[in-house]
Amino acid sequence: MVRTATGAAAARGTVWAWARTLGGVGVLALLLGQVGIGPFLDGVRLITVPVLAAALAIGGLTTVCGAWRWSLVAGGLGVRLPLRTAVAHCYRAVFLNATLPGGILGDVHRAVRHGRDTGDLSRGIRAVVWERTAGQVVLAVVAVMVLAAFPSPARPYVPVATAALAGAGLGVALLVRVRPAGSSRWARAVRTAVSDIRAGLLTRRTWLGVLLASTLAVAGHLATFVLAARTAGSTAPLSLLLPLTLLALLAMGVPANVAGFGPREGVAAWAFGAAGLSAAEGVATAMVYGALVLVASLPGAAVLAVRRVRVPAGTV
Repeated sequence: MVRTATGAAAARGTVWAWARTLGGVGVLALLLGQVGIGPFLDGVRLITVPVLAAALAIGGLTTVCGAWRWSLVAGGLGVRLPLRTAVAHCYRAVFLNATLPGGILGDVHRAVRHGRDTGDLSRGIRAVVWERTAGQVVLAVVAVMVLAAFPSPARPYVPVATAALAGAGLGVALLVRVRPAGSSRWARAVRTAVSDIRAGLLTRRTWLGVLLASTLAVAGHLATFVLAARTAGSTAPLSLLLPLTLLALLAMGVPANVAGFGPREGVAAWAFGAAGLSAAEGVATAMVYGALVLVASLPGAAVLAVRRVRVPAGTV
């Protein structure tokens, strides 16, 4: 019975993984049919060495910020994670996210690796989950603020998004005050989540650092996207580019892509077109952004190669 359940779960995971990849392929195929292959190639041809150097520098900042955030959350959960180790793991994760389908396999890998290294797989995985969640929450808050301040195709939906964020915050506040009794899996999961939030996220040292690191990381991603837009030839003012950029960055959270490409390009095409620019300009900008992110992740390939040399074959 256990083997049957395990096999069924593995089969569902495989189907879901293929569905995510095919979703990304479908988005790219639709864009190719609408704008042709030109926008996918034109912007990339314009990338210069100074642009690549800037992308590497900005990528270093965002990676260190992500590693710092992870180290703070892990420490709050009682799992030791030196910043230097976190930076190496994060670089490797960014590289894997940028080169493998789904866009999250690098984060899965670092969660499992860290959990095994510390002898506490559950806390290792939870630390990454909470770290990524914190980053997405800060990104969503920044996006709502920018979308409310500047005109964009998404501006009519800002009140709904604000209400959703406020509702989620209220839900978390209520959850922190509730500790359900019982031994069911759900009750244990809620108690663990409440304990993690109280001890690992809401202490002053942790939440202030997480907020600062996340804000700097969002600023780095915005700077990279603006750099990509300028490289692709966009002359739109920053007041127009910033909200469009945030919409594309939010789309990157959708785990249905091919090495990071898919929803980001689709949302960029829609947002740029709806803002009075052109879908082709949005696709070109998103493609350049993807290329710059890939270049910025290359130190992760070096980390991965060093790990392969030092660790015997077959070791995760």
